[in-house]
Amino acid sequence: MGKLPTFEELFRGCERSAVHLEMRDGYMRSDPAFIDWSEGKRFDPADRWRSWFDIVSETTGRGVAVRRARIVSEPVSDYIRFEHEVTDGLNVASGEQVRWLPRRRTTDFFLPGNDFWVFDEHLILINHFDGNGDSLEHEFSEDADLADLLSRAFEAVWDRAVPHASYRLG
Repeated sequence: MGKLPTFEELFRGCERSAVHLEMRDGYMRSDPAFIDWSEGKRFDPADRWRSWFDIVSETTGRGVAVRRARIVSEPVSDYIRFEHEVTDGLNVASGEQVRWLPRRRTTDFFLPGNDFWVFDEHLILINHFDGNGDSLEHEFSEDADLADLLSRAFEAVWDRAVPHASYRLG
């Protein structure tokens, strides 16, 4: 454990890759964007999350591969429907590659218990959430063994997952 760098610092310092594994069926259900979407209000995701869009666009523009894999239960939750709908206008538009993997296809994987980011195969940011999907804290680590374990878990999911453009909500 060490000083917790910001997302901006991690992305700006990143030289080769940033990978993110998401494994929950819902996050921050109190998020105004999710509530608006649930009520049928449409918005531009890149405008709603401008700072995220800008930092990822800047990072991918430097040639860094930013990849996100999402493990989802099927049939999917409303929150996953929301994420799927905004992915083109936010993640893909900023240069991020996104893949989806139905949870039932992960039984033979050993996966960590928390969502995480790994930057350049050695800087780790672990995401801790409460039962409602609200962020509790981030944990930063430079533990080489943990980075290797998480990177291998991500790659196993990535290799089996379906690219965003081809994934149909189950």
